[in-house]
Amino acid sequence: MKRGVLILSPFFAPNLGGVETHLTDLCEYLCRNGNKVSVFTFQPLTSSIRAPAFERDGNLEINRVSWFGHDLFHRLQFSFLLEFLYLTPALFIFCLPMLYRVRNRIDVIHSHGVIAAFVGILLARIFHKKCIVSIHAIYNLNERPVLARVMRNVLGASDEVLVLAKKSRLELAQAGLDARKIKVFTYWVDQENFRPEAKGQCKDSIGLSGKFMILFVGRLLEIKGVTMVLEIARRLTFENKVAVAIVGDGPCRTEVESAARMLPNLKYAGSVPNKNLDVYYNAADLLLVPSLYEEGYGRVIVEALSCGTPVIASNRGGIPEAVDSSVGLLVEPAVDNFISAIGKLYRDRIDLAEMASNCRPYAEAHFSETNAQIIVDAYQ
Repeated sequence: MKRGVLILSPFFAPNLGGVETHLTDLCEYLCRNGNKVSVFTFQPLTSSIRAPAFERDGNLEINRVSWFGHDLFHRLQFSFLLEFLYLTPALFIFCLPMLYRVRNRIDVIHSHGVIAAFVGILLARIFHKKCIVSIHAIYNLNERPVLARVMRNVLGASDEVLVLAKKSRLELAQAGLDARKIKVFTYWVDQENFRPEAKGQCKDSIGLSGKFMILFVGRLLEIKGVTMVLEIARRLTFENKVAVAIVGDGPCRTEVESAARMLPNLKYAGSVPNKNLDVYYNAADLLLVPSLYEEGYGRVIVEALSCGTPVIASNRGGIPEAVDSSVGLLVEPAVDNFISAIGKLYRDRIDLAEMASNCRPYAEAHFSETNAQIIVDAYQ
């Protein structure tokens, strides 16, 4: 059955990030299958990009409202209360009249994140709509009893909760949320766009011909481990045959640009549109995911594996659910551990080649578009 779906999220393309890319994929999938989708969001809050306040393309319409504080969200991210006060009132005030305008064609409100969940549940009560919530993060609720109580009460008022990792499902259930309400879903990618290509040609196209290339893709944040990547670049020599490439934008950009000017083996590519990232994944011999926090899942892992590139990642959060030993290595997030893992695969090319050969079949088995069906089922 076709549905009218309201996607409610503080972050949406062209804001950069894994959740934003997932939402683009979700909207494309829903619209292609005959659903009508309305998106309510802010102008990019963590990327220095502007987008139209209103867009319509077939079954999709996007509404964006401007809000103050570029990159303020990153500075508030360690205080849920401040994040809540910063985003929630504006999102509710903005969405209330917008939803009134489209209320007759909306069947389901699908909120992304706890803040959007709070707003979505209020709107669902006012307009008598079904309310679905997706959680894309792990919150360490056993160490945050107040937040655990908030999430139990907020998410408990929704009709269904979708989470990215079994670990997320467990922590919500332990916080008191009815486990029967929680379903685990998995990101997917366009397997035609993210697919293996000739590695040598891809290296040539980005100016790293003949190099053993290590790639980082993500927001340039301390908690993403970007400063650790810079230290890895400083300490990796291997006779000048190894290059480190960084793709992304964020608060640490100035530090990354400065390091790239000083280190001949470090390339900073800036912000690259998601549809063009396949060249970087295919040029890379390894993807690094050195997250210092409980990463929800790691969409870049899904994209890299689809391109046939093995992963070395932090053993944190939902990452172990995305990577197994056939396609990568998991380590505790420390510079020495990552350098050791890189050195192991750099020296053992047979092991690296076997991992690389496993990546695409692994991705096809785990990250195809069929993963969207869990979300669609929640709408019915």
